[in-house]
Amino acid sequence: MTAPVRRAGVFAALCTLSLVVPLFDPRVGAVVAGAVLLGAYVITGGPLFELLAYPGDYEDSRLYGLITFVLAGVALGLMATAASMPVSIFVGTILLVGYGNLGEQLVRLRTDRDVVRVVGFCLAATTAAIAGQLVTHSLTGDAVASALPIVVFLAASGAFLAALLRDVLLRSDDPIVVLSVGLLLWLLAELEPTLGTGEIAIALGITVALGYASYALETASIAGMLTGVLLALLTIVLGGYGWFAVLISFFAIGGLSTKFRYDRKAELGVAEDNDGARGSGNVLGNAAVALIAVLGYAASDAGFLPRDPELFLFAFAGSIATAMSDTLSSEIGSVFETPRLITTLEPVDPGTDGGVTWQGELAGIGGAVVVAAIAYGLFPQVEAIGAAIIVAAGIVGMTVDSLLGATLEGSLLGNQGVNFLATLSGAIVSALFVLSFLGPS
Repeated sequence: MTAPVRRAGVFAALCTLSLVVPLFDPRVGAVVAGAVLLGAYVITGGPLFELLAYPGDYEDSRLYGLITFVLAGVALGLMATAASMPVSIFVGTILLVGYGNLGEQLVRLRTDRDVVRVVGFCLAATTAAIAGQLVTHSLTGDAVASALPIVVFLAASGAFLAALLRDVLLRSDDPIVVLSVGLLLWLLAELEPTLGTGEIAIALGITVALGYASYALETASIAGMLTGVLLALLTIVLGGYGWFAVLISFFAIGGLSTKFRYDRKAELGVAEDNDGARGSGNVLGNAAVALIAVLGYAASDAGFLPRDPELFLFAFAGSIATAMSDTLSSEIGSVFETPRLITTLEPVDPGTDGGVTWQGELAGIGGAVVVAAIAYGLFPQVEAIGAAIIVAAGIVGMTVDSLLGATLEGSLLGNQGVNFLATLSGAIVSALFVLSFLGPS
């Protein structure tokens, strides 16, 4: 057994101590955490230090990795005792990170393939989080059987987020992972989504299959795949399959458009890196506003927001129409050698920020029409005028993207920031048009 596996095993065992909180009393849990912190501080060498130390701990001979991890757990524990965070979320989060890391290290003994490593982390993390939540529900007298679907949903969501963060952060950043996962699961638990065991199983099967397909087809990196899977799962559970169909239309068509005449784009120097595989930043830049709209819809539907949930549906569709329009206009328009700067109409080199072609503009309009058509076919509330609003929002958002590219990109904004602001403008325009033409919600 290698040192990383032994370290991960000890950390997982320490994470299991989180069950002290529901089993006994939060004060007992505080004593246990204090004992671990004291031990981590006084151990500065020897076999135990070698067992628990991260690479960065050797410089000062302090177990800073363990100390910060325990402090992150203490912060979550305070939320579970002093605030309204369910204790099951606290336990599930701690076990998720600890055992997910152990699962990843065990997989590393067999293979160095990154995608297999991520699968090992997600499976171990999900299993541990489910077990921890169910045990907590049992110890606190809650019904276990009725809680199973939401427990699985929370565990899987947390595992995908943790795997994503660990892929883009350092291994020593586990405290950030703990806090981020705990806060997300707390938010999702407060929204109280209603779903059955079969529904969550189908949702997980669909999202995981499509996520792996995006990776296998090289339209997404591992981080991009994890981001897409998490977004898709939340969209299905909190919105529904209609929302998912709108979202996946962008991922599918937008991802394939990066392959359109890729050799020609490479020749012109405008091709996406990594053979067109999109990373987490690209996915979030285009879909973060859509996720916010899904969460707003769920919060409104649960009574936390005063607005009609329908307003968030149009904001969601407007942001996706923008993302689709911008992606198609860029990926298709970039193969033509006569772009013009949108602000002055002067000819510019292919790939210049803010450069547009009439072919790209037509492709962008077509992308907005596709999103509007899907929304019109799946949502009865999206009538002809609603579909026209979504198309208009997509065109406005695409234009905002080009204007920001020509004026602010490279100096004040990066590409992902431009994408975020463009999709935000599409969502706002869609919502404002709905309020103006279809009445207040």
